[in-house]
Amino acid sequence: MFCLHQDTELEDLGNGVQRRILAHDGHMMAVENIFAQGAVGALHSHPHEQLTYVLSGRFRFTIGTQTREVTAGDTLHKLPNVMHGCECLEEGVLLDVFTPQREDFLNTKL
Repeated sequence: MFCLHQDTELEDLGNGVQRRILAHDGHMMAVENIFAQGAVGALHSHPHEQLTYVLSGRFRFTIGTQTREVTAGDTLHKLPNVMHGCECLEEGVLLDVFTPQREDFLNTKL
């Protein structure tokens, strides 16, 4: 029921991106992503539904055929199997919520 930040591990994904897996229960998962300015989240898709909340910074996101700049307080919705990615324009942090949880993220920790 509680996932304390101090008990989580920060994973360096390289190229200015870090990830911290937060609470998850099999159905849902929260993930914190920290981006350095200029870092890129490459275009990709996955079978999970995803909400992204911009905690800080400024990003240029592409979701499907649309590209927009977003800043702190903005929320993005990504349907399953839709291509999406981002470029970090100003250092920032994103909070992603996935359903179902990303087993591939958990399997990289084994």
